[in-house]
Amino acid sequence: MTSPNTPTPKFDRTIVEGSITKAVWRLAWPTMLQNIIGGFQGIVDHVMVGQFVGTAANAAIGVSLQIFIVVIVFISSIFTGMGVLVARFAGAGEADKVNRCVYQAFLTAVFLALGVMAPLGYFLAPGLLRIVNAAPEVQVEALPYIRIMFVFSLGMLMFFMFSGALRAAGDARTPLRLGIVMTVLNIILNVILIRGLGPIPAFGTRGAAMGTAIASGTVGVLFVVLLFSNRLVIQFSRSMAWRPDWVIIRELFRFGLPAGIQGVAMNVAGVLLLGFVGSLAYSQDAQAAYAVGYLELFAFITWTSVGLMGATAAVAGQNLGAGRPERSAQAARVASLVGLGMASVIGIFFLLIPRQLLAIFGMTGGVVVELGVQLLRYLAVSGLFITVALAYTGGLQGTGDTKSPLYISLISQIVIPLGICTLVQATRGLQPEDIWLAILLGHITRCMLSVFRFRQGKWREITVDIEPARA
Repeated sequence: MTSPNTPTPKFDRTIVEGSITKAVWRLAWPTMLQNIIGGFQGIVDHVMVGQFVGTAANAAIGVSLQIFIVVIVFISSIFTGMGVLVARFAGAGEADKVNRCVYQAFLTAVFLALGVMAPLGYFLAPGLLRIVNAAPEVQVEALPYIRIMFVFSLGMLMFFMFSGALRAAGDARTPLRLGIVMTVLNIILNVILIRGLGPIPAFGTRGAAMGTAIASGTVGVLFVVLLFSNRLVIQFSRSMAWRPDWVIIRELFRFGLPAGIQGVAMNVAGVLLLGFVGSLAYSQDAQAAYAVGYLELFAFITWTSVGLMGATAAVAGQNLGAGRPERSAQAARVASLVGLGMASVIGIFFLLIPRQLLAIFGMTGGVVVELGVQLLRYLAVSGLFITVALAYTGGLQGTGDTKSPLYISLISQIVIPLGICTLVQATRGLQPEDIWLAILLGHITRCMLSVFRFRQGKWREITVDIEPARA
């Protein structure tokens, strides 16, 4: 704890008064770096269990995370609602409302983690693994992993929640620092728990889940300590009201649920699209090319774009709260231009050295390389549209319009790509290039609809408020 005389950090007013470009970049780059570091952590998990347990362990982690991400994306939707409220009140300089909203999100996260995810995840895990058709040997490895992830999900939820709250309030560096701590701690724990060390036995696949649970739980506790320490722009105090505030909780779900449904729908669409890839003549090669090209290499574009989306949401929301909607509109334009520049650079690599990029993942020849090169050509173009789409999605969500991105995603990420694949498969037979084109057309549609909806300006009319704190 700090001394009572320690000055309380203030909201960064340059977000609503200074350069929009600097404000967007200052909030975006820490999130981009944090996403990259988090991605590296996932790679370490797969490499270690693959070496010390076997390929069934790799499959177990992949299948388990596929299930866990769908659930946690939906549960975490309340954090999108929290971000809307925090950004709006931070822009208006209403610190008490910011603190109250974050605390109510914390209460909700604790209830959902311990009262919903832990018991339901533990008992439903076997059935969920059967739904995704996990092989028997994979289920043996996956069941303890996914049960640990569900039962001890509170730390991860707290990390996502407090990180989102601080970014919405204008502080993106604290989540980055603690994200690095969590990643390093997770890697150290995985080295010890997966393979064993000294008197500590080798836990194998479940060791990877244990490392994640311990690391995220530790960082979650650190976040709470910092919130009580008066060192952050958001603070908890012993004098605040501890009981649930149902007005705030309803607002969290009002703005957050559409984002949660959107996230689930997009993950389900990804699974269905992977099914089309698996139906191709060279299904194994096509799935490998898809996994490396779209899920790994294209992630360098989506990681940066998601960082820009979060920055746009914070800057747009704060400026609307400060009564400066024109700066909110400018934030989306600036973020889209920054994203276009970064996506262009990455896309050039996709076009000029695709074989070298694929070789990093062990793809050095045959049909899989030809399919990978073909896919990267489409993704080089697709990246330009998805980065603009995500920038304007951030503008919509940050200002409180969380329903429009849901409808846009349903059309662009489900109806169009899956519809094209279904139609082509039924008429002349599906080819890899048809799927790659469907992905591109979906991203183009999402870009056009997101820009159009944002420029309509309906978000300017969205009001956000909560009752004053009771004495």
